[in-house]
Amino acid sequence: MYAIVEIAGQQFKVAKDQKVYVYRLQGDEGSSVSFDKVYLLDDGTQVTLGAPAITGASVEAKVVKHLKGDKVIVFKKKRRKGYRVKNGHRQSLTEILIQSISAKGGSKKAAPKKEAAPKAKAPKAAAPKAEDLSKKTVSELKDLAKAKGITGISAMKKADLIAALNA
Repeated sequence: MYAIVEIAGQQFKVAKDQKVYVYRLQGDEGSSVSFDKVYLLDDGTQVTLGAPAITGASVEAKVVKHLKGDKVIVFKKKRRKGYRVKNGHRQSLTEILIQSISAKGGSKKAAPKKEAAPKAKAPKAAAPKAEDLSKKTVSELKDLAKAKGITGISAMKKADLIAALNA
């Protein structure tokens, strides 16, 4: 069984007895926390979706410890200006252990996928003609325009020739 839950503004896929590092949470080490914004539950046989969250579902977790993440270096530079700034930080994190996932009140089920009915295509008379003209070279298009009696073809580009022939 797993769930997709929002913890401290981020969404995580969690399962029972899994350790997760999240942004710093309020609460002492060893305390228990509960998360109510459960967006999806999967118990192996059925998937329950929320709209946006599943009412009554929750994830219980235990705060294992508070710690800091790896150092992130932010280096800014503008070439040929002598501007260089080095800055960095360490993100405050909380390690939590997922203890249980409860699905009380989960009523929305994922709808089975419907097969799309094939759509009837209307025949288009102009499309094949325009498609054939776009594959021709400019000189071939000019020859066709001369045969139709179109004037001023020497200054026309390919798109103009195609438009004149289709008109």
